[in-house]
Amino acid sequence: MLAIRLARFGAKKKPTYRVVVIDKERARNSRSVEIVGHYNPVVQPAEIQLNRERIDYWIKNGAQPSDTVSRLLKSAPAETPVTA
Repeated sequence: MLAIRLARFGAKKKPTYRVVVIDKERARNSRSVEIVGHYNPVVQPAEIQLNRERIDYWIKNGAQPSDTVSRLLKSAPAETPVTA
């Protein structure tokens, strides 16, 4: 089963997160299937970049977003820039 969740990166006490599609049973920072966005809670306002097309694709194919990713999807503007 696939999950869409956050993987932590960045320095100590300055976290940045990648929104990744990953096997549900793998560790948090393990190798992911695909990176579908970035989230930086340190800057004000928080920076959220999501590739909505790829997230919708993975959800249609059975991936389940985590609670935090679901919240980010709702709070991010509809015109979120597409990441490469």
